[in-house]
Amino acid sequence: MLDIKWIRDEPEGLRTALLRRGQDEAQAAATVADVLARDDARRAHLAALHQMQERRNAASKEIGKAKGARDEARAAELMAEVAHLKEDLQAGEAKARELDEALTAALAVIPNVPLDEVPDGRDERDNVVYRTHGEPRRIDWAKEHFDLGEGLGLMDFERAAKLSGARFTVLKGGLARLERALGQFMLDLHTGEHGYTEVIPPLLVRDETMYGTGNLPKFAEDLFRTTDGRWLIPTAEVSLTNLVREEILDDGALPIRMTALTPCFRSEAGSAGRDTRGMLRQHQFDKVELVSITAADKSMDEHERMLSSAEEVLKRLGLAYRVVTLCTGDMGFASRKTYDIEVWLPGQKAFREISSCSVCGDFQARRMNARYRPADEKSTRFVHTLNGSGVAVGRALIAVMETWQNEDGSITVPDALRGYMGGLERIARS
Repeated sequence: MLDIKWIRDEPEGLRTALLRRGQDEAQAAATVADVLARDDARRAHLAALHQMQERRNAASKEIGKAKGARDEARAAELMAEVAHLKEDLQAGEAKARELDEALTAALAVIPNVPLDEVPDGRDERDNVVYRTHGEPRRIDWAKEHFDLGEGLGLMDFERAAKLSGARFTVLKGGLARLERALGQFMLDLHTGEHGYTEVIPPLLVRDETMYGTGNLPKFAEDLFRTTDGRWLIPTAEVSLTNLVREEILDDGALPIRMTALTPCFRSEAGSAGRDTRGMLRQHQFDKVELVSITAADKSMDEHERMLSSAEEVLKRLGLAYRVVTLCTGDMGFASRKTYDIEVWLPGQKAFREISSCSVCGDFQARRMNARYRPADEKSTRFVHTLNGSGVAVGRALIAVMETWQNEDGSITVPDALRGYMGGLERIARS
């Protein structure tokens, strides 16, 4: 959520940010005008309430003076005025809550402001390559992961559809173990070498938890909700980031770095017809998430550090990839700047996203009321939050299968995973 004081002081800054985000002139102007009008109404009402409270306090004092002067008529008149003011104040406080909620609702659907360095653009075609690593393996006979998996008899989409419908997969045998190995390898790398603390968080969360990271109210259709009103997490970012909700942290406790391997659940409401075959876009998938909570002046350095941590996973698996800086039109709602890591898939002969690393500034912290107290300062500040995939396990499985496939349809197990696979060097059809 954006700071209403900043919007009040810099309405042109918000208008420009919304234009960069893809709104047209009329939409941007209407958004700015609406939020300022709600803020003006709220502030005017609070000012009137303040005057009413001052008059009530003054009248209460005058009652004592009137009684001291034995002016019962004046005392009765003042008591009637105080009683009337009390009723008006109670009604006014209820109205203030309504105005406050209306302003919050307007702010809740305004996206974060992109940093100046973020490239302008409309969609993924305008993203900018930041750096590359490795030489993409180009194989004339390369198969896509679903053909490889079905050929091995270890990836079953038909039975998954029988159980759950489209966009689900059943993995068996060596591929099931390979996916488990990938998740464990990532956790061990991030906790053992990158300084992240492993967390096992809840997979079901309340409305306010989804709200804190910006998933609600704007993106409810992308989520799964249970019959008791809880939400299945679309990523462990939701649970991990909210661990500091409504807390004031000591400056010395920052940065807080957390990682989790969890199932993730997404409705994929906006992706009809995209990646319908295979495991690229599933309703349920596993992901290792990275979350950092930092002081305001440390978040940009932390962003680069998080990116490097995610990249290291792909380097050790021997996968070619590129890092792109997302343009303003392709960034997530809560992000100020995002790097995507795109891994090379020989079967598709294309780079596909396997990780997104975003710095959110204080956007999520304002929604969560998560603050810290800088050393030698009496006042508090909002923390900065960052999140990144470290990385998507299912997509890593796809990349390993397609990159390390052999012409006979078997899969060579990367060296980094063999210790997790009981020394197995190759997955072949039995």
